[in-house]
Amino acid sequence: MITVEVAYALPTEQKIIALQVEEGSTAFEAVARSRIAEIFPEIDINQAPMGIFGKAIKDPRAQVLSAGDRVEIYRPLIIDPKDARAARAAKAKAKKEKAEE
Repeated sequence: MITVEVAYALPTEQKIIALQVEEGSTAFEAVARSRIAEIFPEIDINQAPMGIFGKAIKDPRAQVLSAGDRVEIYRPLIIDPKDARAARAAKAKAKKEKAEE
């Protein structure tokens, strides 16, 4: 048996569940075993993107875990990062132009 963690975070709340899994267990198996979807029913473990310590994994059903790994379940992006940067830049430009008046 090895110890791993399963993590999920919302803007206002996060949960990290430590659990024991058999050696050779996959990221998907750890998430299912953690029962985190019972705490956060919006999680669809069959579709949710996952990663280990911030690095996305392509196939959670094939990714074998090592002792100490933290499987993270990612939420969908609300806004594309490029669009967010462009909006911030436009806002800063407008503020600068107004200050120069």
